[in-house]
Amino acid sequence: MQPPFSSGSLYTVAQVREMERAAIGTLRLPGYELMCRAGAAAFDLLRLRWPGARRIAVLCGVGNNGGDGYMLARCARNAGMDVIVLALGKPRDGSEAAQAHADWRSTGGEVQSVDAAWPHADVYIDALFGIGLARAVEGVARDWIANLNAASMPVLALDVPSGLDADTGFAPGPVVRATATITFLADKRGLHTGIAADCVGEVVVDALALTEEVRTNIPRDARLLDAAMIAAALPPRARDGHKGRYGHVLAIGGDVGMGGAIRLAGEAALRTGAGLVSVATQAEHITAINAARPELMAHAVPGIQELKPLIERASVVALGPGLGRRAWGHALWHIAIAAGKPLVLDADGLNLLANDGVALSAQTVLTPHPGEAARLLGVDTDAIARDRFAAVRELARSRRAVVVLKGAGTLIASAEGGVAVCPWGNPGMASGGMGDVLTGVIAGLLAQGFDAWHAAWIGVALHARAGDAATRDGEVGLIASDVFALLRRLRNGLDPA
Repeated sequence: MQPPFSSGSLYTVAQVREMERAAIGTLRLPGYELMCRAGAAAFDLLRLRWPGARRIAVLCGVGNNGGDGYMLARCARNAGMDVIVLALGKPRDGSEAAQAHADWRSTGGEVQSVDAAWPHADVYIDALFGIGLARAVEGVARDWIANLNAASMPVLALDVPSGLDADTGFAPGPVVRATATITFLADKRGLHTGIAADCVGEVVVDALALTEEVRTNIPRDARLLDAAMIAAALPPRARDGHKGRYGHVLAIGGDVGMGGAIRLAGEAALRTGAGLVSVATQAEHITAINAARPELMAHAVPGIQELKPLIERASVVALGPGLGRRAWGHALWHIAIAAGKPLVLDADGLNLLANDGVALSAQTVLTPHPGEAARLLGVDTDAIARDRFAAVRELARSRRAVVVLKGAGTLIASAEGGVAVCPWGNPGMASGGMGDVLTGVIAGLLAQGFDAWHAAWIGVALHARAGDAATRDGEVGLIASDVFALLRRLRNGLDPA
């Protein structure tokens, strides 16, 4: 497999089309040659991934994705494999796909019609729709996708699982759930967020033997985080370090009955390396917090007068876990925002922000889930799901803050439009308290001197990787406090296992 142009770089469909034009125009490389390379690369992966496969079924659409499928079918047949090709129709005359179809037929290859019986195969190849599809799949293709998803055999998707929007990670209708996806030229951003997490399987990027030359003047749209980035961003501490050097987090929240949320946020800040952590909460939670985690400095705060001196001593504020929307939480929220200190805003802190246009500190991180993001933008949650990249960018731009849009393939955006995508995390983390832990992790990093952008993406990465390491006993039943010891190991650059 050829490596991607730049490790971790993600592109839009329009950018990949521009690369194709550069390869065809600048390098004088025929489009059909690119199709031949794509088919050969996909066949190489097929043999590598499923060496025992002897019978494959290739499902071809009428566009260039189908052309890639015909090329793979030729490679497989030449290697002595039993190949069945099903086609939605004949490619448009004069297209590269039509040439691939003709070449397959000229060598004795057969094409079964849409009413043919569903074939048995060791591996199925999804070459129905490529990166240009942004509508719901209908008709026979819809039935074929249902058959693929019902089968117990592996599926290799070419470029993108059919039905998935390669730009957004959204599927407006049925979508192939692939075992693996080989994507060509460059990695597409929509393969790494939203419903894509359930559809793409293992993603392999093949640059089709093209050089960096074709990507000239095409800056990546987003960056996929990797472990090397985290290691480089977290150097070891100086031997003469002391707690005063690593900041003081004030975690504000925990209205009546919700003390656990603010305790989780406070401990997460400690486990991530904050020098000091204070907690401002309701009086009824103080005994429990002191008993469970005496390293936290817990303060009963009945109102704003008691909060003000705590804010003055703090270097960073974490606001929202268990805050509630009663008068107590609303009053503390206003005072904390007005302090202008580096800030992490979550949970009810975000819900209060949705109804208030207050200006935020220059070093602010917002951590909404899709429902909170929808309230902040004044849209419904479906609008967030349809284009998570657009949503996180607009929220960061409009609030002049760093924004973490949580969910499968969490996105982190700066006010200037930069986006990072987190490849870690699992469904077991969809449990109460996980968001509170993330708030504390990011606040702890802010306290240690990281700016909002670095604290956000490093914090998201540490939190998600800790969550993955905590699944050694399974995903179901994972609780927020399970990640604390793992957070500490990861923060220190150690193997979390």
